[in-house]
Order: sequence, then C-alpha cells, then structure tokens
Amino acid sequence: MLGAMDGLRDTLGRPLRALRISVTDRCNFRCRYCMPREVFGPDHPFLPKDQVLRFEELVRLARVFAGLGVAKLRLTGGEPLLRKGLPELVKALAAIPGIEDLALTTNGALLADLAGPLRAAGLHRLTVSLDTLDPDRFRALCDTEVPLARVLEGLRAAREAGFARIKLNCVMQRGVNDGEAEALAAFAREQGHALRFIEFMDVGTTNGWKLDAVLPGHELRARIGARWPLVAVAPEADAVARVWRYADGAGEVGFIDSVTAPFCRGCDRARLSAEGRLHTCLFGAEGLDLRAALRSGMPDAGLAALIRARWARRDDRYSELRTGATAGLKKPEMSYLGG
Repeated sequence: MLGAMDGLRDTLGRPLRALRISVTDRCNFRCRYCMPREVFGPDHPFLPKDQVLRFEELVRLARVFAGLGVAKLRLTGGEPLLRKGLPELVKALAAIPGIEDLALTTNGALLADLAGPLRAAGLHRLTVSLDTLDPDRFRALCDTEVPLARVLEGLRAAREAGFARIKLNCVMQRGVNDGEAEALAAFAREQGHALRFIEFMDVGTTNGWKLDAVLPGHELRARIGARWPLVAVAPEADAVARVWRYADGAGEVGFIDSVTAPFCRGCDRARLSAEGRLHTCLFGAEGLDLRAALRSGMPDAGLAALIRARWARRDDRYSELRTGATAGLKKPEMSYLGG
C-alpha cells in the first residue's frame, strides 16, 4: 500500500490505517452519555441535507484514503442505519481496492430489517451498543421508546444474516449500570458475541462526565475473572481493547480503558464527520474541511495532499494529557464523530 511504502506518519510516528466515517449526525436514541435530550431536543439544529456528504463523495474520499494506506473503514453516526440507502454505500465501499475490513457501529434499533441487506452488500463486521439487559434501565439510559426487545431481535437477525462475530459495546458507569457487568458477560458468552467494556469518557461537553463515574477496566477484569477465569490474548499492534479469552473456551471479553490506561501512542485512526470534516482525534475540536475541497472540483491528488499534510502535523494525545484542566476544553460531541 502507498501509505506503508511512502512512510505516511504523524509527528509521533503513527501511521494512518483506519478511517471512521460518520454518515449522519442524527440518532433515534438520546443516550445520556452521548446525546442528552435537553441539548439534542426537537429544536436542535442538525445538519441540513445539502451539508451532509453524498454517497459518491464518501466513496471518493474513501478511495483517496485507501490510496494513503487506510485498510479499515467503519461506518458510524449518529445512528448510521437512519441514513437511507445505506447498503448501496456499503457495496461501493466494499469494492474499493485496499479496503480489507468494513465495519459498522449501530444501536441496533433498525438492525432487524437491515442486517440481511448490509451483509449481502459486503459489510464484514457489526458492533452493537448494549449497555444493559434490563428493559426499564434500557429505556432510561437510552431515553427512547424503542424497547430493548427490538435490539435483541436485531442481534438475532444479524447472526442469521451471517455476521459470525458480533461485538457488543458496553459503556459502564459507576452507580448506573455497573451492577450488570456479569449479566452482560454471561449474555455475550451464551450468544457467541464479543463483549467490549468501555470506560465512560469525557467526549464532548454535554454528557456530564465526572471522573468518579468512571469504572476502571481493571476492576471489571477482576470481577469477570473471578466468575470465569481469563487468559490474556497478545494484543494486535493497532488494538484499542485489551482482550482476554475465557479459559473454558466460551469466547472472549475486551476492555477499552481509554481513561485509566490511554492508548494514544498506538492510535492510527482518522475520523470523517457527516459534513466532511477530517478530525485526527476523537477529542479534536477543529476539523479540516474536505467537503469544500471536494465541491470546489479539487482532483484526487489535491485531496490526498491535504490529508497527507494534516496527518503529518498530527500530535494528538488528549487521553494521555487528560487532567482536571482539560475538562473544559472545547471538544466535538460523540454523536458528531461516532466514537
């Protein structure tokens, strides 16, 4: 790949290998840690349709990124399944030379109807957010009238469609859903899913983040390991999760300790917002406007040069530098960049 051959690296020597693409800034849930309703209410100014990148623009940019060494794409939102015609985009992205992994993260509410078409279009992997197995807590945490049963139905449909290894993302908060860790692990083991426990992060400025609400991954590992003995798995070079397999052979569980054990030095991800801004960190407030360049008629070589120059200047490592003083810094919301 070009990125590997020409040494595209940032100021800390990190390559560009993965791109997360937000296809919409809208969502049908109002999760407290992401899109609290008092901020994202009926009057919230979501992006007008003409400001959201069209499918052909997304595919073109993905091709440019692939030419720079990106091999992994992940579709996010908002809630990506709200974007009409999404399987068409998946089919086009899956056909791009050099793309080895194409994944999507969803809340699962619309998955029952779309799992089959997405799989047929060429989607490789699915990640579904699931923070609780209690129907009442689900309704409260997600602030939605969509029942938990619909998400579980979506998981069943995805497995029937051929998604063999579905990941479940669970954001754990002390005093909120931390009592369900073992139940979630048991569910994932029984269903053959790969569970990922994620520490509650200070993404954006509207989720009411407090350090004492963070449940450290090492505490969860101890709890899960006391119930089912764990064996550490050698980490992949670009992995953000610390993965452990169950000693009894019933799958694996991972821990994304982005607050207590930052992994900035291994981060090879770029993020593209729904309006076409390139962000080189989940916590980076300023994004490079690629939409303007696209719509001005800039050729692919020019787009590649813009991306290359931005990545070469990249020095982001927010989680390593996190202190009480960083809490008030301007940061993009989780729903804008899709995590």
